[in-house]
Amino acid sequence: MLAEVDDAADPAVAEVLARYFQLQPGGYGYGDQMIGVKLSTIRGILKPYLRADLPLAELEQALASPVHEHRLTILCLLADRASRSLKHPAELTAIHELYLRSTAYINNWDLVDCSAPQIVGGYLLDKLRDELYTLIRSRSLWERRIAMVGTQFLIGQGQTADTYKLAAEVLDDPEDLIHKASGWMLREAGKRVSEDELRAFLDQYTTRMPRTMLRYAIERLDETSRRHYLGLR
Repeated sequence: MLAEVDDAADPAVAEVLARYFQLQPGGYGYGDQMIGVKLSTIRGILKPYLRADLPLAELEQALASPVHEHRLTILCLLADRASRSLKHPAELTAIHELYLRSTAYINNWDLVDCSAPQIVGGYLLDKLRDELYTLIRSRSLWERRIAMVGTQFLIGQGQTADTYKLAAEVLDDPEDLIHKASGWMLREAGKRVSEDELRAFLDQYTTRMPRTMLRYAIERLDETSRRHYLGLR
């Protein structure tokens, strides 16, 4: 599977992706290795393997690869497998535990966003959410993003309380990628579950919200409301 990813590598694409995911010195992805395979290509390569039930130990080992697209491939596979394991608690638990052991390798926003909803949110659907608050208080940017984006699955099930609590925790976060993630989840909560709940959050916190978070959160509101909240900021 990963050999097929290597075969699809394109140096010109790698150069573009390296800029996009900020692999340059000082960028949030600095030190990563990009070989130039787009996500759409990876998903095509994955299709024959999605139901192959590859050993989790082998997948965990592969997740430590220095190649970004290798890790993306494994995480997409694990996310799909987690989605199909919602009625199989032992399998889902094993995937979830593997994921939390491996957060050092889930170190860019695409890696988080393709996997956290299914593996973290899906696992926590019927459980206590304490780990979300441990992750959101982590020094790791990526663990904080895992916590925030992980609630996307819960939002889809009509559960928004943790999204709002976590968003309140990161009002003073220094990272723009957290502002974007929290604003995105707030927008999803307002769109999919309750605009009134979103407005209540905005009424309480707009004056403290980073501007990026606010802009993302209000994107689906009517123009008058958007101007109102931006004016408060």
